[in-house]
Order: sequence, then C-alpha cells, then structure tokens
Amino acid sequence: MKKNMLTILIVFISVIIFLLGFNYKQRQDPNTFYKVYLKDEVIGVISSKKELENYIDKENSSYKEKYNVESVNVPEGLEIKKLTTYSDQIDSVKNVYQKLVNKEAFTVPGYQFTLRKEDRMITVYVTKKEIFDEAVRTAMKTFVGTEDYNTYNETVQNEIVTTGKVIEDIYVEESITTKNANIPVTETIYTNAEELSQFLVFGQDRKKETYVVKVGDTISDIAYNHQISVEEFLISNSNFTSEKNLLFPGQEVAIEMTDPQISVAIETYLVEDQEAHYQTNYEYDNDAPLGYDVVIQAGENGLERVSSKVKVVNGVTNYINLVSKEELKPVVNEIVLKGTKYESGVGSPTNWYWPTVSGWRESSPVGYRISPITGRREYHAGLDIGGLGCGTEIKAVTNGKVIEAKYHYINGNYVCIDHSYGEYTCYNHMSKILVKQGDIVARGQTIGLMGDTGYATACHLHLEVWETYPWRTSAVAGTINPKIKFPEIFGR
Repeated sequence: MKKNMLTILIVFISVIIFLLGFNYKQRQDPNTFYKVYLKDEVIGVISSKKELENYIDKENSSYKEKYNVESVNVPEGLEIKKLTTYSDQIDSVKNVYQKLVNKEAFTVPGYQFTLRKEDRMITVYVTKKEIFDEAVRTAMKTFVGTEDYNTYNETVQNEIVTTGKVIEDIYVEESITTKNANIPVTETIYTNAEELSQFLVFGQDRKKETYVVKVGDTISDIAYNHQISVEEFLISNSNFTSEKNLLFPGQEVAIEMTDPQISVAIETYLVEDQEAHYQTNYEYDNDAPLGYDVVIQAGENGLERVSSKVKVVNGVTNYINLVSKEELKPVVNEIVLKGTKYESGVGSPTNWYWPTVSGWRESSPVGYRISPITGRREYHAGLDIGGLGCGTEIKAVTNGKVIEAKYHYINGNYVCIDHSYGEYTCYNHMSKILVKQGDIVARGQTIGLMGDTGYATACHLHLEVWETYPWRTSAVAGTINPKIKFPEIFGR
C-alpha cells in the first residue's frame, strides 16, 4: 500500500514538473504584435502592420479614384507600435479599421489655401496647386472682364492720347497662404478649377433659376425685380455685354446671386469727355406778380475732360478720385426772371437743380448690390454721386424745409428736406452741414460739403428720394419713390 502511494506521488510530481517546464519554455518565446493608437487612445492589437496598411489601401480605393491620388493616408494622430507580449489576444484588422473610420476621417495628400481679409478667413483644399491658381484667374476674369484681364496681363495697353483708360492694377485683396496638407476626406476637396471658380464667385449654396423674358422687360428691370445687381445679371448671362442689350419675349435668362469668397479689385486711370450740364439760375423782380417766369438767358451745356482714378471691387465701385478737370467748352447757365418777393418752402416736382458741380460720375445706382461696407446683399436706396472729392458743395435740389440735419452712424452727417408736396430728399455722408433743422432752403442753395462720414468707402454724395419720410433712426423705413428716375427728374 505504501509502495503504491509512493508511486502515485512520484507520477504527480513528474507531471507538475513537466507542465512547469513547458510553461517556462513558452514564456521564453513571446509574441510580437502591433498596438494601434489614435491620438494616444488604444484602438486595438493586430498581428501585422502591413496587413492593416494593405486593408486601408484596399478599402479606400474609391477615394484614390475620386481624387486621382496614389494612396490614401491614415488619420492624423494614428500610431502603430510594436508590442512584445506573452498574450495571444489580438483584434481582427477589419475591426480595427472600422474603429478608425468611426473616430477619424482618412486623408489624401494635397494643399490647403487660406484666404484672410481683416477678420474673415476662408480655407480651400485642392489636390494640386494649379487648380487653385487657375480658379482664381477665372474668378478674376469673371469680375473684371476677360478682355480687361488679358489686356492688363499681356501689357498691351494703349497710351492715353486724348481720352481712354489704363488699367493700373488687378489683384485679390485677401492675403493668401498655402501649405502641404493631409486633407480629411470629409472636407470639400476640389479636383478641378471650374468647380472651385464657381465656389469663389457664387459661394457654397449656389442657387440658380431661370426667368422667361416678358414684353417690355429690360435687363435692369429683371435685375431689380429679382434683387440682384445688373453686374450679377451680366456675370450669369455671359452672352450679354451691357444692360442696354435688347431682350425678346420668351427668351430664357439665368438669375443668380453672387456670394464672392474673394475680393477682386481693379484700379483704373480713366480720362473721358463729359457733358457739363447747365444749371438754371433765378433772378427775382419784387415788382413782378407771383408766378411771373421769363427766360432771359438760354442755357447751353459745356464739355469737360475729366481724369479720375477708379477702384472697383467685385463689380461694385469702391471709390472715384478726381485727378484733374479741363474745360473744353464753357457752360452757359440758364437765367430765369421770377416775379416773386420771397422764397417759398414749397418745392417743385419738376426740373430739379443738380446737387453738385460738374465733373461728377455715378458710382452706384438705386438697386440691389453686394455692399462694399458689410459684404452682404442689400438694397441701395439712393444714387451715389462721386468723383469730385471731399469739400465739394452740395446743393438743395428744390425748395423745402430742413427737417433733420445731424449725424447718424450709417448715413454720417446728413440733411433731409421736406419739399411739401409729398416728396423728401436726403443727402448723406457730408463732411460738414451748413443748415439746421427748421431752415427754409431754396433750390440750388448750398446745404453742406461732400465727405465720407458714416458707412462710406470714399468721398461722395448719397442722394435719396422718398415718398414717405424714412426717419433716420430706421435705415429701412419709408418707401422709395418709384417715380423717381435719376437723372431725368433734373430736366435731363
């Protein structure tokens, strides 16, 4: 019995020694695996780094085809570190890949362009630098015109002999930086210049509709009715070159609002002959009865050669600076003898006095536009008259009573006049106001000096005409007079 027990004990001890020896041998040969991290977070353990890389390449073949790249890169922050362990626990490559997809996007090689202007920044991703360069050139041609762009870049501009223009510069106002980047496939990545140029002109949410021309339609009417500028209409309909182009009923035209992502500026030196319109001056005979009007000198328009520097950004005039003005033919003002003993506070609805001296240019009409101040689409409720410089006298267009003469942060120094027959005029951005509330002013009387106070990019007069007074505490109140057609109301 004792002999049997001893035999069993020896066998038991032998088995234990054998097993311990086996495990000891096993611990002498550990496994070599790979631990996968994403931004310091463990995603899993795999047996082969190469197998994961091949799986990633296979699963992302559609991105290689879409972006025309040779490989798709792993997400930023991905690390695969060698691991020596006695454990046999590993994850499948498929499961690790799926975890990566759920946490971070894979990337493709390309370029990141950053456009900065003041507090505004836009980021654009492309697969090739040439795509961005070509897209910017196309956008510049869209806003300044292909002919002007090519003329400037080919340095084939004709020298001005009498009249004409010279383009001094065409440029993008934003500062542009570029760098190599691994771009997440979840971002918008441009692979062709045409698509990117459309984004630069029309923005991300491009909306395009078609309008069928009706009898009597003009380009300016269609633009106004769809809250776009004439320049935007011409951009979307390249077969038209001017708002004076004729339309025919049934013709289809495109209606699109631009949302420029870059600011394309063109600076031009312009020399042109302008007709200097005569003014009508009144002389008064206190002995003649009220209402007695006699023309004692006929008016005759003159001619001036005006030189200006003009800056236009994305089709909107930023400033017009007068350089020089030469009289080619003098103006002869009309003189009318009026039989009246006083100036009435009631104005005339016809033949208004032009509010500035000659040499002016219209820098922005009434209508919809992208504001050069806010960059947003806004209704421009007045006529901008520029090109004369700060300090130029501003005249009342007809008799009336001054109802406001003060400062507003948008309108700057301004004067508003009630003409007592249902119309009001307001004169904005003055450098100096020369009348006060309650004054009775006469047609042609100087009421202030031209300036750039308030929301203005340069010295000019912003003239508004209203049927109901807008009360300047609200920039959008009041109804613009639809009957007013600048400058026909001035007898032109």
